[in-house]
Amino acid sequence: MKVDVSQLSFEFTAKLKEHLQKLIELGGSDLHLKAEAKIRARINGDIVILSDDIFKKQDMITLAKEVLRGRFGELVEQKQVDFTFLLNDDYRFRGNLFFQKDGVSAVFRVIPTKILTFKDLKFPQIMDKIADEAHRGIILVTGATGSGKSTTLASIIDAINERHSKHIITIEDPIEFIHQDKKSIINQRSLGEDALNFASALKGSLREDPDVILIGEMRDLESMEIALHAAETGHLVLGTLHTTDVTETINRIIGMFPVNEQNRIRLTLASVIQAVISQRLVKDKKGKRRAALEVLVKTERISDLIRKERDDEIKMSLEDGKDVYGTQTFDQALYDLCKSGDVDEEEALANATSPDNLKLRFRGVGSVNSTSDSALRKEEAIIGIKKLDE
Repeated sequence: MKVDVSQLSFEFTAKLKEHLQKLIELGGSDLHLKAEAKIRARINGDIVILSDDIFKKQDMITLAKEVLRGRFGELVEQKQVDFTFLLNDDYRFRGNLFFQKDGVSAVFRVIPTKILTFKDLKFPQIMDKIADEAHRGIILVTGATGSGKSTTLASIIDAINERHSKHIITIEDPIEFIHQDKKSIINQRSLGEDALNFASALKGSLREDPDVILIGEMRDLESMEIALHAAETGHLVLGTLHTTDVTETINRIIGMFPVNEQNRIRLTLASVIQAVISQRLVKDKKGKRRAALEVLVKTERISDLIRKERDDEIKMSLEDGKDVYGTQTFDQALYDLCKSGDVDEEEALANATSPDNLKLRFRGVGSVNSTSDSALRKEEAIIGIKKLDE
C-alpha cells in the first residue's frame, strides 16, 4: 500500500514531537500512544499520564502514515512494525506501531545519542576485563524487555571500538545506538532496510571478514546455531536473550535444540561461552533506575559444570568466584548496591532472587555465599579453576 506523502500535513508528527520533547524533559524512557486514549509515559519505571491530549482512531492511522511513509504497507500487512524516529540531533527513538482492538497504538523508546561507558553506568570492573580480553567466543546480555540490554551491548561495543582495531558488524532490528569508527571499523545493518532477516544477515557476515558480530536478538534456532558456529570459528559474537538469569540462559540455549542435538550443543557452549551478563533495573535512592548485574565469566569450573549438566551448581560457582574472577549473583550485586548506599534494602529485597537469604545477610546472619571456604578449596583442587585463555 503506497502512501501519497504530498497529501499529508504532518500535523500529528508535530504533536508527537511535542510529547517526545516533554518525555525527555521529565527524564522518561518510553512514550505510549493509543487510539482514543490519553498520552502516557514511563518515567522512572512507572507508567504515568503525560497529557490529556487524545489521538482519535483516524489520527493514529494518519500518524502511522506520516511516520512510516513508504513502510506503511508493512504495518498493514504485518500488523506491527519496528522503526527508528529522529527527533533532533541529540535524540533518536526506537518505535513500534501495532494494531490493537481500538485501532493503532505506538511506543517510542528513547535512544540517547551518547553511548554510556561502564563508568557512567557504574558497572563492576569485570565488565572492563570482559570487553578488553574477549576476542573470540560468545558474550550474551540477558534480561526482561526494557532492562537496558541494548545500552549494555552498546557500551561493550564502544569499549572494543576504543581499544582494539577490529571489524565490527552489527545486525539490529532496528539500529539503536549509532557508533562512529574509532580504532575499529563498524558496519551497522538494520533488518528491513539493509538485511532481510537475522539468519541471512548472520550467514552473510561470516563472508565479510568480521572480528566481532553483534546480533540484536537471538530469536530462533537457526540464528543461534549460526552464532555458535561463528563463535567456534574464531569470531566474537555478542547477542541478547530474554532470560532472567545466567542459569536460565544456559538452559534456554540448549533447550532451543532438538533432544538428540542437545549434548553436542552443551559441549559447544561450554567451549565458546565467554560471559553472560544478566540484568535487572532497580530504583536507587534518588528514584532513578540503574542495572544490577549477575555476571558469569568463563572458567574451567564453569565450563565443566555446563559439560556435565550440573547447571544447578552454576549459581554457587558465581558466588564463589566473586573475589577472584569478578563473577556475581543478583543477590550479591544487590547487597553491594545497598552497602554502597545507592539502593535501600526494601528495593533490593523486592528484586532479589532469594529475598530471605539476602535479608539474613543484611542482618549479619550467614553470607550471600552458600559454599564454605573448605568446600570451595576442595572443588578448586579437583577441577583447578583458571581462565581458559590464560
